[in-house]
Amino acid sequence: MYKIMRFDKKKHHDSAMAAEGHNVDANLVDMRPNHGHYFVKKTFGKPTYCHHCCDKIWGMLTTGYSCEMCNFICHEKCLRTVVSYCSSVALQLIKNPVAHTWSAPCLIKRRYCCVCRKRTDEAMSVECEVCEYYVHVDCSDLAVSDCKEAATYVANMESANTVQYHHMREGNLPKESKCVVCRKTCFSTECLAGMRCEWCGQTAHAVCYRQMDKECDFGVLRKIMLPPMCLTIPRTELPMEQLLNISSHDQPQSLSSPSKIQVDDVSTSGEDVKERDDFEIIRVFDGNNSYRLQISRNIVVAKHVSVQQVRDAALRRFHINDTPERYYITQVVGEVEEEILEDPVPLRNVKRPEGKRAQIFIRYYDDPDKDEVKVYGGWLRKVPVTFCGISVSKDTIVQDLITEALYHFGLDGAYWNRYNLIEVSLDRGVAERTCNPQENVLQLVRNLRKDSLRRYHVVRFYVQEKEDPHDHAVFVGNLPVSLAQRQYERILLKLLGAKEKPFTAIGPIYFEYGSLIITFNTPKAATAAVQKLQSAIYEDKKLIVLCLPNVQPQMIPKDVEPLLVLVNVKSGGCQGTELIQSFRKLLNPFQVFDVLNGGPLVGLYVFRNIPKYKILACGGDGTIGWVLQCLDIAKQDAACFSPPCGIVPLGTGNDLARVLRWGGGYTGEENPMDILKDVIEADTVKLDRWAVVFHEEERNQPTSSGTQTEMSEQTMNNPEDQTSMIIMNNYFGIGIDADVCLKFHNKRDANPEKFQSRLFNKTQYAKIGLQKMFFERTCKDLWKRIELEVDGRTIELPNIEGIVVLNLLSWGSGANPWGTSKEEGNFSKPTHYDGLLEVVGISDVSRLGLIQSKLAAGIRIAQGGSIRITTHEEWPVQVDGEPHIQPPGTITILKSALKAQMLYKPHHNHNSTHRKEPQHKNSTNRRSSNSGSSRSRCDEAAPLASPEQEFIAESRSVLMRFARLHCRRH
Repeated sequence: MYKIMRFDKKKHHDSAMAAEGHNVDANLVDMRPNHGHYFVKKTFGKPTYCHHCCDKIWGMLTTGYSCEMCNFICHEKCLRTVVSYCSSVALQLIKNPVAHTWSAPCLIKRRYCCVCRKRTDEAMSVECEVCEYYVHVDCSDLAVSDCKEAATYVANMESANTVQYHHMREGNLPKESKCVVCRKTCFSTECLAGMRCEWCGQTAHAVCYRQMDKECDFGVLRKIMLPPMCLTIPRTELPMEQLLNISSHDQPQSLSSPSKIQVDDVSTSGEDVKERDDFEIIRVFDGNNSYRLQISRNIVVAKHVSVQQVRDAALRRFHINDTPERYYITQVVGEVEEEILEDPVPLRNVKRPEGKRAQIFIRYYDDPDKDEVKVYGGWLRKVPVTFCGISVSKDTIVQDLITEALYHFGLDGAYWNRYNLIEVSLDRGVAERTCNPQENVLQLVRNLRKDSLRRYHVVRFYVQEKEDPHDHAVFVGNLPVSLAQRQYERILLKLLGAKEKPFTAIGPIYFEYGSLIITFNTPKAATAAVQKLQSAIYEDKKLIVLCLPNVQPQMIPKDVEPLLVLVNVKSGGCQGTELIQSFRKLLNPFQVFDVLNGGPLVGLYVFRNIPKYKILACGGDGTIGWVLQCLDIAKQDAACFSPPCGIVPLGTGNDLARVLRWGGGYTGEENPMDILKDVIEADTVKLDRWAVVFHEEERNQPTSSGTQTEMSEQTMNNPEDQTSMIIMNNYFGIGIDADVCLKFHNKRDANPEKFQSRLFNKTQYAKIGLQKMFFERTCKDLWKRIELEVDGRTIELPNIEGIVVLNLLSWGSGANPWGTSKEEGNFSKPTHYDGLLEVVGISDVSRLGLIQSKLAAGIRIAQGGSIRITTHEEWPVQVDGEPHIQPPGTITILKSALKAQMLYKPHHNHNSTHRKEPQHKNSTNRRSSNSGSSRSRCDEAAPLASPEQEFIAESRSVLMRFARLHCRRH
């Protein structure tokens, strides 16, 4: 049996401080029984702020107290009133662990590490994509897995009986934050202070937050929040990044798999102890596994300290907040042997390998006959306690432990076979393992301690029901389009390497996009299939595979309309990435989707059973059209047939967003919270949608009569081969404007990395237009070479080089070719829901430039409900900004039965305190007094920043000079 040395704690503390150069007169205060802090009196050589009251610790050489574990600093007067917990005990405070989703490492400004409480711009740091948790890369091993618990559905529990509690996070509060209890300022830019709820955003002082109501109502976003109690996620070994549909980042070593890590301790005396002869650096291992992988932490101690002082320093280094007498120190002898250190001054005789530091183990004193195990009931319903402590012996097995735990939780232990014991490891995230019912519990616990004491302290045991309420649905994309269901099944069986179907159902199948949903019975089968399909490649395409959450619509309150957020992260440069991260933090992360990872169909399938919800599409006009097109496909099996759609404009033109008053472009100055508030208060309006049918004319080939007859018969038998259809939401163009658009798209496809700026895109449009003006007039005499019919009437065309058919009075980044929206002559006042289209002619490139510069209008030609254009040669055409070359034939535009409901942004402005910093004076949208029409000129975008305004003004003057020169020449 190992010999455990007893000692006087006060004498130990005094000698430890003396060894580190401190005065021992009340310099150390042990706060571990209350909040885990290990305070040491310290002299500060520079201005320092108290983390408790946020006031400065005054004086030239001021003294205060600093925690050796987490660097918490406070006044002596605040010492006894500290309520913030040390990061070393933070893990013990969480009920249900949830893994964080880390961003790419970088220097994060104006934030503080939640582990060591130091600035994150001093070292490489990461932040959680879902909550306000920031941590240095070097501190990430000690990060607490307490991210927002976004899926908490419990089977057989009614919505009225569920309660949502606050999820409080310390520090990194927004500026001007006020305490909801005392109404005083509670944020600090000088230290990690204050508390904030991750769901409702309420802020409070660390002293005041316990006086807040325990229940959380989600704050101002309640009406669009997807409640966590209505969501289930699969019980799977897959990382949280995949469950949240978040693109993974290349993580550093300390955030990924274990590697050879050595962490140096920090001297509390403020001196460089590494250079002093009376101090020594020792490598400490916490178990066999860490020694095998050479994962150690370094401590710095004086050479004459006792073995108890070495032990306590090692425990603090591994953030083990436990009774020190339960642990002892051994030294490494040879490769596998250990020797107990019993010398009162152990460093005198400790063995030091040649050229290496001394290596020691920190071990736990195991009782060979019994132990106590904590069992948690986190996911069980109506459990009166968070955990219970159960005594186990040599003969206790997992089955016995489950039975005893059920009795403590007020459940019937006779039904133990309905439950599993889950071993949950919180080391570098959250990992789960289902224990065998016949496994010996005492041996299991002893093996954990022997392998790694740190891992033992971050492992929990949970009792969990075997019955899983989750529907294990997996989305598979990037398959070939328009195949039969049997063909898709054969492809999946081949990729899975299975002879029989491992899935229980397949469907719905989205044939147009080569995507489908497969459903499994068990999480084990779903996990195995996902892991195989993730690495699969079919026809040189890597498959998109996603595990989907499941929504229980009966748990959503009747007055809540959850918001489905669809973001194109590549739109607007990096603005899409910033927006999706902000929306994940403000809302439930499972209601925010990246459309580049599976498309809008993923989110629409997740929301299919919700009877009433809204959509917020973040992207350009192409993204909005994509979302509406996918909605037409998905709504056939959905509970909500036509959810209204709002827009965050991230593209170049953003014409639909301008008409609906969402602005001409997201600049990054807008607060995402204000955008969500506008969605809540927005009105619903209708949007006409049109079907553009392209039919190519039959081509006569110079072949023999027999071959020609055969080809003619084939064409007559298959007329659909020459017919295609595109749904139009904004406008259609043929001629000069489509030609310019086509040239721009070709340049962007050749060098996509250059076209990341909205301003750069507009300059390229202007450059192509000038080239067309002086060197290329490919659309000359268009009015003679095409035929136009409106509502069955042939229209005589004026001398024009292009035709634009408008559904909106916004075209080409906010221009209005129709001119004023008033009723004039034979034309009625146009709107985007009147069932009519406006036909406008463009005389030449100079007129095109004047229209896009908002200095002139086009030539009004007609207004009607059906358009037919007949061509006898190839022409460039565009539909909603997507151009192509159309062969000769007919182009028919008919009203589609697929109408859309859109969200119309309200007029009012939000309080300036909610806006981002710095705030520009011109950050609000311009409004016109005429607000009756949704297509009036009041719908212009928010003005651009002053450098862009100057550039656009200069571009307009250049276009005007070229136009005048062109007119003089002709």
